[in-house]
Formats: sequence, C-alpha cells, structure tokens
Amino acid sequence: MLVVMQQDATEAQIQNVIDRLIGLGFNAHRSTGVIQTVIGAVGGRVDLDAALFQIMDGVQDAKRITSPYKLATRNFRPGGTIVSVGGVEFGGPRVVVMAGPCSIENVDQIERAADVVADAGARVIRGGAFKPRSSPYSFQGLGEEGLKMLRAAATRRGLLAISEVMEIAQIPMLCEYADILQVGARNMQNYNLLRELGKARKPVLLKRGIAATIEELLLSAEYILSGGNYDVILCERGIRTFETHTRNTMDISAIPVVKKLSHLPMVGDPSHGVGLRDKVAPMARAAVAAGADGVLIEVHHDPDHAFSDGAQTLNPSQFQELMSELRLIAAAVGRSI
Repeated sequence: MLVVMQQDATEAQIQNVIDRLIGLGFNAHRSTGVIQTVIGAVGGRVDLDAALFQIMDGVQDAKRITSPYKLATRNFRPGGTIVSVGGVEFGGPRVVVMAGPCSIENVDQIERAADVVADAGARVIRGGAFKPRSSPYSFQGLGEEGLKMLRAAATRRGLLAISEVMEIAQIPMLCEYADILQVGARNMQNYNLLRELGKARKPVLLKRGIAATIEELLLSAEYILSGGNYDVILCERGIRTFETHTRNTMDISAIPVVKKLSHLPMVGDPSHGVGLRDKVAPMARAAVAAGADGVLIEVHHDPDHAFSDGAQTLNPSQFQELMSELRLIAAAVGRSI
C-alpha cells in the first residue's frame, strides 16, 4: 500500500499514519520528497481497505500496489532517487563514469589505473579484490590486501572506490575500504546476502543476473530496500541469449524500461555486456544515449596482460577517447559527465 500525504501534512499526522500501519502489521517505509511525503507499507493484511487511510487527517491518497515490488516501484518516489556518495550523485544531471581494472593485481597497476581514470574525468575507480571466476583455477583476487591498495589509490586521486562483495562475511571489510559495494550478476539472487546489505549503510550497486528478467532485478533490489538501505543503484550488464558473437547480449532497452518502472538510478556495464574491447565504446555511447545514470568501464594500462578479462578491457588512450565521446552524447541528451 502507498499512502500519499498532503503537502501541508504535519509531522504528527504523518506519524499517526505510520503508527496505524504498524499496528495493522505493516512495515512502514517513509519517503520524504521535495513536495510531499509518501509512506510505503509492506506486509500486513491483503484485504485491507485503503479507504481507511484515505479519510485520515493529512492524507491525500491511499492505494494498494499491484506490482510485486513495493519499494522499488516509481510510485514510491515519483521524482526518482538520487544516491549521493561523497559528493557524487547517481540519478542527478551528471552521468557518473566508474572505471578501472577488472581485478586488483598489485600496487603499481592500481595506482596507474587511478591516474588514468582520474585524468580522463571519471569519478569512481573500480577494482575487484574478490573475483567470482567461472574456473576455480583462474585468478581469484588479492582479498583485503587488494582492498587496501584500491583505497589508497582512490584517496590519492580524490576518487570514490567500488568493489564487489561476494558473501555476508565480507560486508564489514568492504564497508571499511569501499564507498560502494557491488553485487555481481552471479549473486543477484543471493537473497541472504541482499538481506544483510539492506542492514548496511553503504550504497549498493546491484547487477542484473545473466538470465534475470527486469522484474526479477527489481525484486532483488526490494530485498535491500526492505532492510532500510535505500541507496541502491541498478546495473544492466548483459544477459545470456542464443547469440554467440558477443560474450553477453547487452539489453540497452532495459535502461529506459527500468527508469520508467523504478525510481532507482540505472547504470550500464558495456564491458561485461559484450565482452569485446572494440564493442565496449559503442555500447557505452548507446547506454548514455538511452538515459543511463552512469557507466562502468574496465580499463587497464596493459590489457593484453591483465590477470582477468583483458579481452573486454580498454587501454588508456581508448578510454580517453571514449570519455570525449561520452561528453558529447551526454550534452545531446541534456546531461553532462
């Protein structure tokens, strides 16, 4: 159920509605916008008449929600959500570029990556310390030592840091070193992990699973939101189809679809979306043109010798060129980089 309060509703009237919802067995989630307050109610009686709330003082409207996701729906925050992290806003007028290597290999590599992405104008450096690899014999990451390297490189260049969390036990460690916690495609439906991230007070970037529908992505986001963590960023990173010319099929249409269905910011990951270096730039340009709030790009000073995913990783000159192109496209759709 959604309860929309009047613009001039008092704090006492808002609290009265929240108390009544809780008394009826609902979990109440308050969203205070610029104009008015919206209260999302999850759980409770399915047969409850919304008219009971429509007549309460300070209430403008009350209605039941038919979609399976209650807090991720755009009705909960019609104006959209801006996730603000250290002065960087996801969902605002600027498109946020996150870039860096697939995995952190050593101090020299991540420090060089920080210089490359910062000089080009990116706001966030990415780097994996724990790597979920398809083969158990592939490089699995440096763990906490890698996170320390990432944090030091990010701080030196005034960047935010994003890194992947793979299991519940890693959450405290990631919260210490990273500004944004990334949930990879393989963990999109790891509901125990998502529940725990709902208790964390760090922004979460949630990637779409390789065979997940858009509704399933939004339901996964609902697990985090229902725990009280509203700083969720969604990510399209390609899905598995029958096509074999690319590693995945990047669903560009998911970007405008999600932005219509949900208030959450939506970014694109063209590196994983296609898995081929020469296709990354075209798909990054397409993502920005389609309305993405950010892009996640893999960059390495020597991608041909990267420990992981070198085939989909840009070199510094390619990344510089892409940033110039993205600035033009962002301006054409009324945004900036």
